[in-house]
Amino acid sequence: MCRLLGYATAGINRSLQDVLGGEQTVKDFRAMSMVHNDGWGTASLCTPQEPPYRRDGGAPSPETGTRLYKSTTPALHDPVFDELAVQPARGALWHFRLASSHLPLILENQQPFFANGLSFAHNGDISDDYGRNIIENHDFPVDRSVFLSTGGRSDSAVFFAVILEYIGFGFPLDEAVAQAVRELRQSYPKSSYNCMIQSDDQLVVLRASGRTEVPPRIMEVYAGYGWQQHAIDYRVIRYRRILGADGTAEGVVVASSGFPQDESDGWTELGNDQMVVASNRTGEFRIESI
Repeated sequence: MCRLLGYATAGINRSLQDVLGGEQTVKDFRAMSMVHNDGWGTASLCTPQEPPYRRDGGAPSPETGTRLYKSTTPALHDPVFDELAVQPARGALWHFRLASSHLPLILENQQPFFANGLSFAHNGDISDDYGRNIIENHDFPVDRSVFLSTGGRSDSAVFFAVILEYIGFGFPLDEAVAQAVRELRQSYPKSSYNCMIQSDDQLVVLRASGRTEVPPRIMEVYAGYGWQQHAIDYRVIRYRRILGADGTAEGVVVASSGFPQDESDGWTELGNDQMVVASNRTGEFRIESI
C-alpha cells in the first residue's frame, strides 16, 4: 500500500520539481514518506550520452535509457531524494512504499520494478477476504519465469508478471494492464489495482479499486502520525496537465492523493476503473475505461 506519482512530457526533459511547480509541493509530496516509510524508488527516462544502437561487444546501446533508484530507507531521510527531484527526464515514476500484508522490507520488493524495458509501481494489497496474500497462493496461474523476471517477491510483482504475460501475448500496454486486472479480479475482486507502468513511449496509470472505503489498517497507521485527514481519499488518483512557461501543454502528471491537489490548481480526479494513457514523446494523453 503505497503512494505513486508519474509523469510524461512532450519529449521535453522536466524534473519532479518542474512538473509539481516548485520546492514546496515537492516537500509536501516527500512528506508522505513519513507514513509510507518502508522504502522508496524512482525510474526516469533518459537519453544516453553515447550514440544509440552502437555495438561494442555487448548489447547495442539504447535509444532511451532508464535510470532506476531504489532504497529501503524512507525518502524523507534519504539525501539522494533531493538530487533526483531536480534531475530532468521526459517521463518518470515515483513510489513510496507501505509494505502490504507485512511482506518483508527487502530491496527486491522496492518499486518501481523494471523488466523488459518497463517500469512498474502499484498501490494495493492483493489478498482474499481472510487476509491471505496472493504471494501465498501457489496455485495462481502465473508463469514462474516471468514472475522471477520482475525481480520482486511481492503481490505487486505477481501483478506486474501478469501484465508482462499479456504483453507477451501481443496486447498493447494499456490493454495488457486492463486484461491483467480482469484476470486478477476473478480471484481477488476486492483488491486495489491502482498502478503505473512506463515504457520508452508511454505512461499508463490505472485507478481500479474493488473497495471504495479506506481500509481500517490505513486509518490506524495514518492516525498514529496525526495524519487522518490525508487518508480520507486514500484510493483516489488525480491528474493535471503540465504547462510550459508560455502556458502551452507539455504533458501530464498523475498522482495518488496525500499532498495538495486542488481543483483550482488544475487537478482532476480520475474515475474508478479508468486509466490515463499518455505519450512521453508528444505529451498527449487520453482517458480510457477498463
